[in-house]
Amino acid sequence: MIDLFAGCGGMTSGFMAAKGYKSVMAVEFNLEAAATYAANFGEAHTHYADIADIPDEQVPAVDVIIGGPPCQGFSNLGSRNVNDPRNKLWKEYIRFVRHAHPKVFVIENVDRFFSSSEFALLQAETRPGGLLEEYHLEAGFLLAADFGVPQRRKRTIVIGSRIGEIPLPLPTHIRPGSLGKEPEWHTTRDVLTGLPTVPAVRDLPESWTRVFDQRVRGVFKSPDLHIGRNPTQLSLDRYRHIPPGGGRFNLPDHLLSRCWREKKTGTTDVMGRMQWDMPSLTIRTEFYKPEKGQYLHPQWHRDDPDRSVDRPITHLEAARLQTFPDDFVWCGSKIEIAKQIGNAVPSMLAEAIAHHLKPYLRGKGGTRPKELPCRLCQRRSQ
Repeated sequence: MIDLFAGCGGMTSGFMAAKGYKSVMAVEFNLEAAATYAANFGEAHTHYADIADIPDEQVPAVDVIIGGPPCQGFSNLGSRNVNDPRNKLWKEYIRFVRHAHPKVFVIENVDRFFSSSEFALLQAETRPGGLLEEYHLEAGFLLAADFGVPQRRKRTIVIGSRIGEIPLPLPTHIRPGSLGKEPEWHTTRDVLTGLPTVPAVRDLPESWTRVFDQRVRGVFKSPDLHIGRNPTQLSLDRYRHIPPGGGRFNLPDHLLSRCWREKKTGTTDVMGRMQWDMPSLTIRTEFYKPEKGQYLHPQWHRDDPDRSVDRPITHLEAARLQTFPDDFVWCGSKIEIAKQIGNAVPSMLAEAIAHHLKPYLRGKGGTRPKELPCRLCQRRSQ
C-alpha cells in the first residue's frame, strides 16, 4: 500500500495492525510528522516531500492507496474557503491512483467533505471518460466510536474500487443500551484508567535525532508524552466548577470571560469535562487547551474537590483516545506532536476498514469475520 498525506501514521498503524498489509511508500510534507512516521515504519520508503514534487515514475504499483488530503478548507473550524489551495490536493491523490493503479483506494476527511464541491468533482471523475472511470465509489459517514475507538469522531470515508462494489464497513460496536450482540462503545475509562492522575513532568525529555538529514526532537516513547501544564489560578477555579459532560455554562458569572458572558448559545463543549462512561468528543490538535473543547480529565467529585483531576488531558491520554498503541514512538515538539495526534485517523478505525477490505482484495467478496479482533475489548475483559 501507499499512504498519502500520511501524517504521523495513524492510518498505516491501523492497516498494519490488521495484518497482511505492507507500506511501500508514504508521503508527508511536515518534517516532524514524517519523522514520526519514519521512526515507526521505516525511513527508506518515507518521503518527506511535497506530494506534487514526487514524479510519476517514482509511484510504485500497489494494491491499496490510503490517505486523507488536508481538510482545513472543509472543516467547521476552518475558513470554509472553497478556493483554499489545500482543497485541491485530492487531485494529487488521483494522480497517484492513476499511476499506482490500486485495486482499492480509501480517502478519509472531515464530515463536511461529503457535501463539498470537491467531492462532487471527485465523483464526476468516475464517469465514463473521467480519470477514475474504472472505479466505483462508496462514500458516507463513519463514527469512530462504532469501530472500537473511545471517541465520537465523525468522518467522511470514501472507498474507491475497480474490483467490484465495496460497501462501507458495518459497525463493530454499539451505543450503550442498544439492541445487538456487538460489544458496546469503548469509553474514556477504558484507556485513561491506570495512568498517573498527576503527571510527573511538564516537558518532553531533552532528546534529538537525525532523519532525512534534518535534526528533529525525539525519538520519544509514549510514556514521555504524559506531560502536565501549569494552569493559572483562574483556570483552576474554572476547572473545579465543571462536572462531567458540563462546560462553560456551568461557570458562575464571576468566572466567565467577557466573550462567554456575551455569547449565550453555541460552543457548548468549550471548557468541557469528559465523562468516564462515554467516549470523548473529537480530539483536535489543541486538546491541551480546555478553552478549545471538552478536554478536561473526566475525574470529578462535587463534595471532595481534592479527589478531582482538574487538568486537561495529556498528550499520552489524547494518543490513547486516538487508539495509538503504547509502543508507538514520536518526534517533534509538544505542539507538533499534539498536531500529529489530533490530525490522525484513529488507529482502530483504520484497522476496522483494513479488515473489511481484506476479503475483497483476496477475491472472496464481502465475507464479514464472525468476530473482529479488538484490543480494547480484550483489555476490558481482563
